[in-house]
Amino acid sequence: MKYFLSFALVAALCTFAAADQAQRVNEKLDNCSNVILEMKDMPENGIPDDLLKNCTGIAIFPNTIKGGFIFGGRGGTGVVLSHNKDTGEWSAPAFVMIGGLSFGLQIGAQAADIVLVTTSRKGLDMLLKDNVTLGGDAAVAAGPIGRNAEVSTDILLQTPILCYSRTKGLFAGVALDGAVISQDKKDNKTLYGEALTARDIVIDKKASPTEEGQKLINAISR
Repeated sequence: MKYFLSFALVAALCTFAAADQAQRVNEKLDNCSNVILEMKDMPENGIPDDLLKNCTGIAIFPNTIKGGFIFGGRGGTGVVLSHNKDTGEWSAPAFVMIGGLSFGLQIGAQAADIVLVTTSRKGLDMLLKDNVTLGGDAAVAAGPIGRNAEVSTDILLQTPILCYSRTKGLFAGVALDGAVISQDKKDNKTLYGEALTARDIVIDKKASPTEEGQKLINAISR
């Protein structure tokens, strides 16, 4: 009887832990949806509609923390999705992480929402690698601002990844050199039941969007 109760207790704890992890990843997806929806309600400072229609993918990192004294760092968790500009279809979201270190005269801490838009298959492929350094392994540039802004062909051809950051309600193009993108198989496993890579999900389509994932897709497509 004692062993049965111990087994039941362990099983119950595992169930609660799994439920807590599932809630955590769904909250991350909700945060990503909120970033995109709020971005779309900012016509003067939003990401151009034309860019989103013609991009190959997008990565969203809500509440990314940057801060420090002399030595600084930044880090957060987000998702990446691929986009078929011919059909308008978006893949299921895959979890990835962003982090990095910086050195210089700095003090304090700041939370920012970061959005990366890929303009080519090359840019998307770079985001799907593990431990890729923006500005080093992958060329990045500050993206154009304005919902109705025209995006030149030169930008689409020459810059595979465009970067945006939002602090205090304002989006702006930003250079993000030195940040490192890495895989988050743990959260992918929690969401899809398998330790899938980002490429497995967004390119090979080995997972279908969950309910929360579809809400994010709807938010991007709105």
